[in-house]
Amino acid sequence: MDRLEVRQLKTDEKVDAILDRLNQNGHITQGIFFNGQIFDAYTLMADLIRSAKSRIVLIDNYVDDSVLKQLDKRTDGVEATVYTFVNRTLRQDVETHNRQYAPINLVDYRKAHDRFLIIDENVYHIGASLKDLGRKLFAFSKMDVLTGSELIFQL
Repeated sequence: MDRLEVRQLKTDEKVDAILDRLNQNGHITQGIFFNGQIFDAYTLMADLIRSAKSRIVLIDNYVDDSVLKQLDKRTDGVEATVYTFVNRTLRQDVETHNRQYAPINLVDYRKAHDRFLIIDENVYHIGASLKDLGRKLFAFSKMDVLTGSELIFQL
């Protein structure tokens, strides 16, 4: 193995150890993803999206069509709403998406700095936009200080 492969293997082992420590009852509640862990971060968010039973709410100012694809991983009957900066391109993307797939509700919201993903009543703070997961170092954590309904009420 060359130096790059050895370094990647060591990094992967460290990340796996961290995730094992953070795993709570089979559900990861917090973690850090390093630069280049695009697939790992993407699959974690996909797993969270698939776990929703009734609703998903995303608060993220940097949504594009790739995020719509991620939200389509939700189970049939799960409502999806995105609070984001809505521009003409995104509005057209969502309208086109909604003609073919389960609708995603779009709310123009510009008062959030951080990103949040609400799965039913669970609130996750995400340090990166869903469209950019794993491209740079970021952290995520499940928040226990409020419910999804309490956060949405404040918007």
